[in-house]
Amino acid sequence: MAKVNRIEPKMPALKKRQKVAAYARVSVDTDRLAHSLSAQVSYYNELIQLNPGWEYAGVYADFGISGTGTAGRSEFLRLIADCEAGKVDIVLTKSISRFARNTVDLLSTVRHLKEIGVEVRFEKEHIHSFSGDGELMLSILASFAQEEIRSISENCKWGIRKRFQSGEIGTANKHLLGYRYDEEQKKYIIIPQEAKTVRWIFRMYMEGISLRGIAGNLNRAGIRSVLGNAFQEGTVRQLIFNEVYAGDIRRQKCFMEDPITKNKVKNKGQLPQYYMADCHEAIIDRETWAKVQKEMERRAAKVNPIYPFTGKIKCGVCGRSYTRRRSVVKGKEHVRWFCRAKKEKGITCQSCNYSEAQLREICAELMGTKGFDEEFFEETIERIVVQKTGGIAFYLKDGSLRFMEGR
Repeated sequence: MAKVNRIEPKMPALKKRQKVAAYARVSVDTDRLAHSLSAQVSYYNELIQLNPGWEYAGVYADFGISGTGTAGRSEFLRLIADCEAGKVDIVLTKSISRFARNTVDLLSTVRHLKEIGVEVRFEKEHIHSFSGDGELMLSILASFAQEEIRSISENCKWGIRKRFQSGEIGTANKHLLGYRYDEEQKKYIIIPQEAKTVRWIFRMYMEGISLRGIAGNLNRAGIRSVLGNAFQEGTVRQLIFNEVYAGDIRRQKCFMEDPITKNKVKNKGQLPQYYMADCHEAIIDRETWAKVQKEMERRAAKVNPIYPFTGKIKCGVCGRSYTRRRSVVKGKEHVRWFCRAKKEKGITCQSCNYSEAQLREICAELMGTKGFDEEFFEETIERIVVQKTGGIAFYLKDGSLRFMEGR
């Protein structure tokens, strides 16, 4: 007779609930978007807590912060840290652009989370990072998001430059030492007490006091910058350079090179600048302003003197510029020009050296002038290239070329 064993029913194991968090972000600090962020937080709170298979792990929200990078997003970084600590299994977010607009940041973050077992779900695009085609779709859509921000940035820049061209002032610096910007009048208004400090600074400079000395005098007098900091040499230099004290404004001194990295660079001719004269009441009169600018040029030339050949001579062997060296031997001055590479350790450039006297003589002979004419040289010569053979090629500003054989 067959033996029968009774198999007792087993209670099904309860599936472990997944720890779910959400990430929300708005990039502009306004009341309308603050409401939008609040709505996102409420939505995710309810969504997560109503799902019986999920355990609420929190909602992380960054307010008024750009999505082009991750460094400044404190809540985003806290979310990643909690994921790494095992506190989160799934991250919900509204869209790719809310999570990151930088393709590199997006993919590296999603891959990192995937490696530690955390899934990211993008609701708008219906993409789950654990799905087979998730990364491919992320790459494509994130590229679109990145290009969108570039397009928006270019449109904004175009609008700003149009306002510059039309003479519309506006300003990012609402308070400069000596001025405050009046939004109604759309111009700078003098702050009398601070204006006295500005005049004192310019007066000290014209009296021959160094920038460091001026900063020291201000600090000893208990005067602070508009940010409440002690004055430094660089602070004083920037102030004296600022044309705003003559009643003028120069726009687009700097510009954002890349809207993704937000790298701000000095405008050295890459883009047009806009100079607007007599925009507001001047603290420094035109005559004093002009004298100060000349004094600045004089001091700069003394520290970094410029000679006729400075920046003009290039090495035809390695491509570097030539540099000037002055020496005195037995009471006699010797000045020569040679390739800058010869000053660098480990580099042996084979280019020829020339004394300054030789260069002046060659220039006079080649240009047909009686002696070296510095003004004519500056107006005529674009650049000089010294060949390995010792020959010198003179490229003229009219497009022609003249050549002197090596001696």
